[in-house]
Amino acid sequence: MASTNTAVTHHPGGADLLTRSPLVGWLAVVSVMLGIFSIVTTEILPIGLLTMIGSSFTISDGMAGLMMTMPGFLAAVSAPVVTVATARIDRRLMLCVFMLLLAVANFLAAVASDYWIVLLSRVVVGIVIGGFWSIGAGLAERLVPAESVGRATAVIFSAVPLGSVLGVPAGTFIGDLAGWRTAFVVMGVLTVGVLVMLMLVMPPLPPDRVTRLSVLRGMFGNVNTRFALLLTFLVVLAHFGTYTYVTPFLEQVTGIGPQMITVFLLIYGAAGIAGNFLGGAVVARRPRAAFGIAAGMIAVAALLLPVLGRWELGVVALLVVWGVGYGAIPVSSQTWFTKAAPGAPEAASVLFTASFQATISLGALVGGFTLDRTSPSTVMALGGVTATLMVVAVGAHFARRLTWSDGT
Repeated sequence: MASTNTAVTHHPGGADLLTRSPLVGWLAVVSVMLGIFSIVTTEILPIGLLTMIGSSFTISDGMAGLMMTMPGFLAAVSAPVVTVATARIDRRLMLCVFMLLLAVANFLAAVASDYWIVLLSRVVVGIVIGGFWSIGAGLAERLVPAESVGRATAVIFSAVPLGSVLGVPAGTFIGDLAGWRTAFVVMGVLTVGVLVMLMLVMPPLPPDRVTRLSVLRGMFGNVNTRFALLLTFLVVLAHFGTYTYVTPFLEQVTGIGPQMITVFLLIYGAAGIAGNFLGGAVVARRPRAAFGIAAGMIAVAALLLPVLGRWELGVVALLVVWGVGYGAIPVSSQTWFTKAAPGAPEAASVLFTASFQATISLGALVGGFTLDRTSPSTVMALGGVTATLMVVAVGAHFARRLTWSDGT
């Protein structure tokens, strides 16, 4: 175990540096990244398997979308509750517990005989998302030297687009070959592997700057925090209100089969990886520009899909634009929250996680309601309008800042 015979020192910021072997610190960073990758992939896995699971239980695509709604709402609640309740427990232990729960959730979904059992497994997924992400997203500064924190944070957040580029398409491919239940079994096995890695390489992480409810309440008094909440709400609502139902769109509007859908999702995910690193490079210097441009790309893609989505070439081009745009969203949002509360990184992660996940659920719920009553094209158009509102909000904020700087 990495916890034995490991010398630990503390720098003024409270970070724990592994002085004997920097490699161990980076392996710990990778283990957190793989944990978030497993969580993200498990959370959005139903997107590629939506119609398969719906057919298996004889439910509508909108009803199947509850698999996306349940984890988000539970994560929004569990992020502050679990983080505060376990604030004095070693963070390494909590990360391992969450990975164990995630493995159980995946195996439970794989053997579900009724749809309500699948939803129960998604409740567990939601609890894991809220707890693991809130703790793990801000751990970079405790695992690597100060000069490497930026790179380590980028590595951790690369799990989000990687979950799209590898997780969802791979899950869809496995589902096509061996059934959707096998996809969840594979995810369960992967999660067990991540649990073992965490146990082997993660150092002890005693609580540091304990997160209390008073700290979270205090963050709402910050105007920058409230604005970050607004921007995150609009852009995540736009994205997950549409992307959750991209498979029905590709089937019904574009008219392509399961194998091509897997290819298209791979293309989207590859663009997302590029967007993650591009956004990470820009957001530190120009946070408003990074966030606004990313939302604008989602708006353009969603608004044009009903028009160009009948042709495969048009869909591919728009999925690339969409992927690059959304790839930059998580790192942009997390950066805004962190800048708003530089002295409380775990509290910032809690607020980021809670707002992000609550909006994922709301987006999936609104998108499913709209899909069952209208069409996939209408879902895309409404998402595009919502993303446009976010761009307008960023533009208004930028204009107001310019006015203040001119003294007028």
